[in-house]
Order: sequence, then C-alpha cells, then structure tokens
Amino acid sequence: MFNKRRIRIITAIAVFLAVSVFGVDAAKALTVTDMAGRKVTVPDSIRKVYAPSPYGSYIMYSIDPSMLAGLNLPIRDEDMKYFPKAVRNLPLIGSIGGQGRTANIEVLLKAKPDLLIMWSASRSAINDKAEETLKKLNTPYVYAVAESLADYPDVYQFLGKVLKKEKRTKQLSSYSRKTLNEIKDVVSRIPAKKRPSVYYAEGVDGLSTECDDSIHVELLKLAGDTDVHRCHTSCHKGFEKVSMEQVMLYNPDVIIAQEKVFYDKVFKDPVWRNIKAVREGRVYLIPRHPFNWFDRPPSFMRILGLKWLTHILYPAEYRIDIIKEAREFYRLFLGVELSTQDMKKILYP
Repeated sequence: MFNKRRIRIITAIAVFLAVSVFGVDAAKALTVTDMAGRKVTVPDSIRKVYAPSPYGSYIMYSIDPSMLAGLNLPIRDEDMKYFPKAVRNLPLIGSIGGQGRTANIEVLLKAKPDLLIMWSASRSAINDKAEETLKKLNTPYVYAVAESLADYPDVYQFLGKVLKKEKRTKQLSSYSRKTLNEIKDVVSRIPAKKRPSVYYAEGVDGLSTECDDSIHVELLKLAGDTDVHRCHTSCHKGFEKVSMEQVMLYNPDVIIAQEKVFYDKVFKDPVWRNIKAVREGRVYLIPRHPFNWFDRPPSFMRILGLKWLTHILYPAEYRIDIIKEAREFYRLFLGVELSTQDMKKILYP
C-alpha cells in the first residue's frame, strides 16, 4: 500500500513539473507531421516558441514576433524601431547548431517555450549534434525545411498550421509565391545574352565573393543566373577570395555590394574605376535593415530582395516603384508603417 501511494505521489509531482516547467498539457496535445516527415506531439495551445537558428527566428518575426521566447542575436540599436517593445526586451538565448554557436540553456529553460522550431536546409540533413541537445530539453520540436527560397511559401503554411496562425501565414505564403512566379516570368522573357553579368562584392575590400551555386547568391540564380564567379562553393560559410586581377577579367556589368565601406570607396578607387560596372555607375549597396535583403543570413527578406535585384538588373523590363513595393512589404511582413523618407534611408544609406 505504501509503495503504491508513494508511486502516485511521485507520478503527480512528475506531471506537475512537466506542466509547470515546459508548459505542456499532455491531455491537450496533438500530433503533427513536420517538414522532415517526423510525427511530433505538440501542445494544442502554443504561446511561446524558440527557434535555435536565425533562419527560424527571422521567419517568426514575420509571423508573430510576440510568440518568440528569446533572441538568437542582439538587436542592433538602429533596428530597434522595427520591432515592438515586447521583442526589444526579450532575453538573449543564443543559437543551437554549428559554427560555434551555443545557446544559454539556463535562460532557455527560464523562458519556458512550448515548442522549438528547428530549421533545416534539407530533409536528410538533420543535425545530430543539435538533436542530442534538444532531447535533453524535453521540449517538443518540429523541423521547418527550406532547401531554397522557393520553399518559403510551404514553410509559412506549415508553421501557420502548427501555430494556428493560418490566416496570417496564408497572406505571407501567397505574397511569396506570387513574387517568385512574377520574377520567373519576367526573367524568362529576357534572352540570356541580354542579361547583365553580376559580381557580388563582399568584405570591406570587395574581394570576397560566392560561387554561383552558393545559397548566399540564390537571388542571382533566380534573377537570371549571371553570377560571374562560376565554381563549386568550398563550404557553407562562403566568402571565396578573389584577386583584383580576377575581377578585372570578369569585368562585370553590375556589382552588388555587401559592405558600405566598400561601396563608399569603390567609385573613388582608380583600380576599381577600370571595371565596367563602376564606370557606368551600376554598383548597388544591398539594403540591410532590419534584416539583409540579399544574404547573411538568407531570410524571408530575400522575397523583397528578389524584387529589388530584378528591378536594378532589368529596369526597363521590370518597372516597379521599389519604394512603394518595399513599404508594402514592411507593412505586411514586419507590421511597421514607414514613410517614403524612412524607406529611402534604408535603400540609399
């Protein structure tokens, strides 16, 4: 009798701890199939989520930032105005995954997320090391899988179903799919030989770039596939070094620049002025507030970045008011109302 009573007490305590620590009510759980094909039991009511990678966190900013339990990276001071107060004050948890990133598990447990949203670039590329860490947390997790930007509409629909935000994510999914189809149609009507060649300048010296098959230049692939640096990327991190002589041989029609330091000096540098893109004034600085439109990290902002890039590459064939388009995008995806002047500062800093 004593043993049975003791077992009941221990069981009750265990259930209490599970509910109070992780916010999971097993009686109200439901099973979903995530994008990696795993069946996962998740709480019926999900209030807080933690996404261990920036990819997942960024997409949550567009779905519902108030659901985030914490941040991967601190928000830059100049970007605070793009986020509600509740987000600005979230604890910094960090990331779980490769590249030396580690999460503060103590802060994570204190934040009590109901669900973890894992991000994978492939259904078969589940991170074993991260999984070991996740199992110790005893918090359910689902995988969102995006092998390319074309998968974002499906990711939105999946997360909308799991988080019960279908109406919201349907808007974002539809906008994303419409943009991808629109750009595909525009580019298909431009003969390959009339598409300008493009050099992607990274680093303060502009002499780092990406091979044409890198995820970091996926927008170039979608916008006509004219990246001048044709090779197989050496690693996910990228930043392939090239010489000035190589850039001169490429002599691209257009340069898109990641660093403002480089952009500010490129027109004054006598060596760079030999490059066709510089001579003809076709060097463009990538907008980056609050998130980069093109790369690092590749996020949902690339949907807008694809419009921006296609417009600067084919101004005659893709006639859009990029200020108006960007204001609409920020209104829909980030929930912020920006003036024309605000948007000009983002586009032309």
